[in-house]
Amino acid sequence: MVSIYTQEYQLVITLFKTTRISKRITQGQLADALGRSQSFIAKVENGERRLAIVESVHLSQLLGIEPEIMINKIPRKFSALYPL
Repeated sequence: MVSIYTQEYQLVITLFKTTRISKRITQGQLADALGRSQSFIAKVENGERRLAIVESVHLSQLLGIEPEIMINKIPRKFSALYPL
C-alpha cells in the first residue's frame, strides 16, 4: 500500500489540488460531481485520506486531466520484470 506521505503520492495530490484551484472549482463542486462529501476532498488534499486508483482516475476525468498525465507525474522507480 502506498503511503500518503511519499513524494510520488504528494505529486499526484498537488496536481489535483492546483488544477482544481486554477479552474476555480470548489471542493464542494468537485465533491458533488464525484458523489462524495466536501470533507472527503479536503481530507484527500490535506493528506488525511488516501485515494484508490479508480478514485484517482475519476478525479482526473472530472478535472479535465488525462489519467496518463496523472500517472506520468509518478517518477519511474522500478524496471519491468519482463520486457514488453
